[in-house]
Amino acid sequence: MIETRVLTGADLDAALDDVAALRIRVFRDWPYLYDGDVAYERRYLETYRTSPGAVLVGAFEGGRLVGAATGTPLVEHADEFAEAFEATDIEISSVFYCAESVLLAGYRGQGIGHRFFDLREAHAKALGFDRSAFCAVIRPANHPLKPKSYRPLDGFWQARGYRPLPGVVAKFGWKDLDAKEETFKPMQFWLKSGL
Repeated sequence: MIETRVLTGADLDAALDDVAALRIRVFRDWPYLYDGDVAYERRYLETYRTSPGAVLVGAFEGGRLVGAATGTPLVEHADEFAEAFEATDIEISSVFYCAESVLLAGYRGQGIGHRFFDLREAHAKALGFDRSAFCAVIRPANHPLKPKSYRPLDGFWQARGYRPLPGVVAKFGWKDLDAKEETFKPMQFWLKSGL
């Protein structure tokens, strides 16, 4: 039985090392191919520790974290993402950012991804946001490491009411598994209005 619950404050803080381990494990797979390390993860996740609007949705089997989804107001990520929104009429202060959703492979297809979005969107709405967004990496269709069995999540996101924002693409850097150094990847933003 999987229990999905919202963590904030001290409970969120206590779970961040487990979230870091999940991110490293899950994001090694396509399409992220992330060659992560704990030191980077601790720096990255600091935003969730210090933001009063942050949320962590954890999926637990017994006491073990098997999945997690995070979110904060988008302004908490202004340094990375503000430029992507400059050509739009969308104020980033009006958007809640649904960051990662990571779930171990054996737990997928059970509705947990929907629960992640439900709880983050409810948190955003309680904070006064009526829009939420996330971004997804764009990889070439002919990338040599793309598995033949890969199925994009576009249909899942569209069914939840998200739409890609034309031209709203950020750049975010990390080291790929098959690379010697970090490179920047394009990240397409998706938006849902009317939470």
